[in-house]
Amino acid sequence: MIRAGKLMGTSLVAVCVIATACSTSDSNSQSPSPSAGSSTVTSSTPAPPEFAAALAPLIEKTMADNVIPGSVVMVSWPGHGDWAQAFGTRTIGANEPMTVDDHFRVGSNTKTMTSTVILQLVQEGKLALDDPIGKYIPGVPNGDRITVAQLSEMRSGLYSYTLDPGFNATLDADPGKVWRPQELLDIAFSHEVQFEPGARFDYCNTNIVLLGLLIEQLTGKTASAAFSERIFEPLGLKNTSLPLPPDAAIPDPHPNGYSFGTNVSTINTYELPAAEQPLALNGTLKPNNETDANPSWAWTAGGAISTMGDLMTYVRALVGGGLLDPQMQQIRLSSITPTDPGNPAAAGYGLGIARFGPELTGHDGQIPGFMTFMGHDPSSGLTITIGTNLATVPTGEGSALTILKAIMPVFYGAGSAPGADPAAAPSSADAPTSTTASATPTPAG
Repeated sequence: MIRAGKLMGTSLVAVCVIATACSTSDSNSQSPSPSAGSSTVTSSTPAPPEFAAALAPLIEKTMADNVIPGSVVMVSWPGHGDWAQAFGTRTIGANEPMTVDDHFRVGSNTKTMTSTVILQLVQEGKLALDDPIGKYIPGVPNGDRITVAQLSEMRSGLYSYTLDPGFNATLDADPGKVWRPQELLDIAFSHEVQFEPGARFDYCNTNIVLLGLLIEQLTGKTASAAFSERIFEPLGLKNTSLPLPPDAAIPDPHPNGYSFGTNVSTINTYELPAAEQPLALNGTLKPNNETDANPSWAWTAGGAISTMGDLMTYVRALVGGGLLDPQMQQIRLSSITPTDPGNPAAAGYGLGIARFGPELTGHDGQIPGFMTFMGHDPSSGLTITIGTNLATVPTGEGSALTILKAIMPVFYGAGSAPGADPAAAPSSADAPTSTTASATPTPAG
């Protein structure tokens, strides 16, 4: 996920926001195309699959219980059917229904794209996974020993710039600031390294900014152009982009995005103080609107935009194949290891890819204002994407993961809730981002 603070302008209003399902008009409830090569949703509205009757009430209740304004949920389940539905509102306090075509900032799902391009460049012989990053980019602490693979796998030991108090204070004071990658690295490198390269897992946005610069150096193109040419265009993702840093706009249609807390207040946890949680839940304490905040600080670690339909196509290819050759795809999937070596059941992380529990593989992404999840189960073919317009709920958990946990038993039975978000695993050196039972933030993405 992505953590760099949420921008907060805490306004107090005596209005209770309860997210409820929108009507099932063509724009709000559709069946996603079952084809992995299609990112669009069909214009007709066939009868919903049987599992939809179980999902919708669970989603509505979870949103209401956690003051999530709006969401889009898409499911493709071979043998059972395809389903997409929008719930709630784009704008708190207004009747502006979400639609299944809405665009979201997808946060740390962007990391999977960055690592995908890196792996493609490895296939092309332009670098090797065991190359030290210092071979390409000077000035990186331990750069002669940190490998490209360790950056992608979150095992570099570098400090994540998104944990820096001054950085977060700047985000709060100047949400429109356009950040340059070198500025972010300068912040990170002003701190001591956290541990020896490869010693352990530590979710770190600095790693992925370095990989973004490496992509630009080796391709001679902007990371935005490289993503488009190598991922978005081949998969037909017409609603997915990595905007250039000065561009803070979200394509229409899109919801407003909301977050509780400030960037500074969420450095160590997304959980609201105990006294504020009831106020948030009853609508007295409203989240701040982060829609127009510039995400350039997240860049290749968390700056992409997409729709849930496009993410469904993308995560199938990410997990099932289609972006890498078979050998490299297997290397990627085999790289996933538990983020907590002492707990084999913990969420797993590898070369820019995560595993949630034993089944779903993909990633999630949280950035101020939004949270998204994408997962694919290669054994059953089940694919789920979720987008919300609230970063974290008052207890600190990522909003999309709160919904995911509620609906998982429909597909896998009781006790099947996914493990903690790898990005949100507590760490003294890293503030994880979004999704986790621990409610500890994780940096960018």
